[in-house]
Amino acid sequence: MDLNYGQEYEDFRNEVQSFIKTNEKVNLHGAKLRSPERVEWQKKLIDHGYFARSIPKQYGGFGGEVDIIKTRIIAEEFAKSPIPKPLGGQGIQMLVPTLLELGNEEQKQTYIKPTLHGEMIWCQGYSEPNSGSDLASLQTKGELDGEEWVINGQKIWTSTAKFAQMCFCLVRTEPEAPKHQGISFLLIPMDSSGIEIRPIMQMTLDADFNEVFFTDVRIPKENIVGERGEGWKVANSILGHERGSLADPNVTMTRLNALINLMKDETIDGQRIIDKDSFRDRLLKIQGRVLAQQSNSLRILSGQINKDQNTSMARLITKLQGTELRHELEALAIDAMGELGTLYENSPHLRDNGSWQMSYMYFLGLIIGGGTSQIQKNIISERGLGMPKEPKVQGN
Repeated sequence: MDLNYGQEYEDFRNEVQSFIKTNEKVNLHGAKLRSPERVEWQKKLIDHGYFARSIPKQYGGFGGEVDIIKTRIIAEEFAKSPIPKPLGGQGIQMLVPTLLELGNEEQKQTYIKPTLHGEMIWCQGYSEPNSGSDLASLQTKGELDGEEWVINGQKIWTSTAKFAQMCFCLVRTEPEAPKHQGISFLLIPMDSSGIEIRPIMQMTLDADFNEVFFTDVRIPKENIVGERGEGWKVANSILGHERGSLADPNVTMTRLNALINLMKDETIDGQRIIDKDSFRDRLLKIQGRVLAQQSNSLRILSGQINKDQNTSMARLITKLQGTELRHELEALAIDAMGELGTLYENSPHLRDNGSWQMSYMYFLGLIIGGGTSQIQKNIISERGLGMPKEPKVQGN
């Protein structure tokens, strides 16, 4: 059996490798979001077709056809290299595909290109203090006053809110409707009068999460995606993309390669960690799961071309498997460093700027955030396997 991709794809791989070699000295460490150098690099990747490959040119993408093998080759080669990876985030990975599917033409023209190019950062206004797992019980209100929506309420766990220019937000616009039917999906400029942002310190020692308060915030009437009261449909589209973005298999492969290099460098009594049986066994188990995750991502990609192929289960397992895998991967790196793995902040002996420790804690949080692993298992069993729904606890 010949498993080679063929000459066309080998030529493409050589092209990608040549691009990486030419740009291997590009270093964006420390560059801020929306900085000129980040935006320039993002545009360069798009221009070469290494990002936003199948998004139409009129919306800022490369405008190519969906090609599973070329997408896989790009991911493989970038994962091997320290070259800066494309920007991600809630705007690019979650909102853009949703606007392509459900947005009107004006919204596509206004928001997709600057988002893809890293010029516009988004945050997500979903969770509320009393509406976490039961998102549809949210109480932030949106009332139409002439040509403007007036928004009042609070959101929490709002990642990147303090950096964002825009927020895609779920608000209750039909208070008398059943809870899933009374929600609308609004696009809110974060510099609007009446918005207050309060950072929340996390166990990673960063403050990526925020509380956001809306007090008589006014936005244009047309800043709604889909129909009034039908925001739950849009939200489900977003949540599907979110689950995939929280466990990107290409990022996981990059981290696996970094882990392997770390285990080759770290030693115990003069012996490389990777040569110790107990550590190597753990690495091989993780490597096998990473390869399985890569295969699952190919299955999802193939479903974009073959519309008759059912990839619903492949999508449903992504978040559960991916976040737990990343947590175990980062944990192995910490164990491989021994006592150095416990270091934080400004220690002179800190490895890789503390990225392993930060990611370990971050993915422990993501096992909870974006829908806990327990909720993901319910979704898989009920929607994927058709099992009975979990019984509701009746009140006294």
